[in-house]
Amino acid sequence: MAKSVNKVILIGNVGRGPEVKFTPSGTPVAKFSLATSERSKDKSGEWEDRTEWHNIVAWQRLAEVVGEYVKKGSKVYIEGRLQTSSWDDKQSGEKKYRTEVVAGEMLLLDGRGESRSQDEPQQHRQAVAVPDAGSEITDDDIPF
Repeated sequence: MAKSVNKVILIGNVGRGPEVKFTPSGTPVAKFSLATSERSKDKSGEWEDRTEWHNIVAWQRLAEVVGEYVKKGSKVYIEGRLQTSSWDDKQSGEKKYRTEVVAGEMLLLDGRGESRSQDEPQQHRQAVAVPDAGSEITDDDIPF
């Protein structure tokens, strides 16, 4: 029996602050962007940074936590799965695609409050796991 895996693990900084909305049935959904960076040397030996941007979607209780605790610049750990959706552009008629990370677990890596010093251990981490809601929610439920 063939087995497949769709798992994404990211650690990065929030670029666009979370936008939390509710489906018509009242289910919370949060969307935000996450930047991950890597550094390497180019052919001339100079260091160059490369930043990759990821679209993150969180549902249900995790979406509420995102809206309450996650801000632009926050460092977070995200574990989830890739999901690609498609639609026909109304103006051009072209087929458009969007790939998102549907978050299943999040860990806040910043300390609580801004009074935490850099030397203080990061003991104030918060992990939230929610059951996968992807099968219950359709594109019609998404308000944006």
